[in-house]
Amino acid sequence: MLMSFQETAKLIESGKTLHIAGTEGLLKKLPKGNWAGGSTEYFMLESGGQISNDHLFVREFSYEATVKAYSVAELENVAVEAYDNGFSILIIPFDSAVHKEYAKKAPEYKDIFTKNIVGWIAGVNLGVPGQTPISVFGPSASSFSDKIVALHLKVPENKTVGVNIINIFTQDESSPEITFAEDGFTITKCFIDGKETVFADYIAQNKIDTRLPLVGDYAGNGINISFKSIENGIVNLYAPVFSHIKYRMSKSVGDYEKEFNSGLAKLKNTKFAFACNCILNFLYGELEGKSIESFSCPITFGEVAYQLVNQTLVYVTVD
Repeated sequence: MLMSFQETAKLIESGKTLHIAGTEGLLKKLPKGNWAGGSTEYFMLESGGQISNDHLFVREFSYEATVKAYSVAELENVAVEAYDNGFSILIIPFDSAVHKEYAKKAPEYKDIFTKNIVGWIAGVNLGVPGQTPISVFGPSASSFSDKIVALHLKVPENKTVGVNIINIFTQDESSPEITFAEDGFTITKCFIDGKETVFADYIAQNKIDTRLPLVGDYAGNGINISFKSIENGIVNLYAPVFSHIKYRMSKSVGDYEKEFNSGLAKLKNTKFAFACNCILNFLYGELEGKSIESFSCPITFGEVAYQLVNQTLVYVTVD
């Protein structure tokens, strides 16, 4: 729920285990405690999408927990140090070295797909200059622009954790198959149905709507890669493409609000232990002030469901 600074500080001082999202300024003023945090001013509430710079989104956990911080050199330990029966929430500063390293290498990390790893990319208010995306290690109240902070949570042995996504995008089967020679966030050339092409030229010539993501085929599962910008013939992405994955453009989505509510309606009686939703869904779907069923979570600059995903809502259940 969205809480005032004073209410949040009081919870921390009472010894509660917390996951906190809010502005860089508010997070840096919070007291030490058993919490992990990250920066964003965008939130999805039961009353609708909201931008707030004077409140924090707080979720309390009653589980055994450990908070850890990881530099680039330590990232391979993220899943190894997660609890066998539990889940870990990673908070990753946007456009940092750890963001790029995790996005490229996470599928190679030991235990990454045998533990329950979720999380989000910390960001800023897009309309306010001078901000820095940060993660915060609550035990020392230390903030980082270059480390992942993980909240490792252990659930009781009689409980089962589920990691799930809601993705309203699917491959457009009329789109040509798009592949890449190298992994990366920045792309100059690609292969369109096997023919080498300048990717920016293909997008311009075919009037591709870059609000729609590329959708990769991961053994039958669709994973989104969102467009960040196109500059000087280079296509910049919010997540890396991989040379061994086949992509197509997404089918168009007519009504974001309707599509999200349709997916969430099936989960009406589901209790969520954690969730996050993408900033691009918030912006392109014009979700500010629009209620998305009874779903409350931070709006983020990328999501983690084991590996980095885009334009996706990630949620965790504990049953």
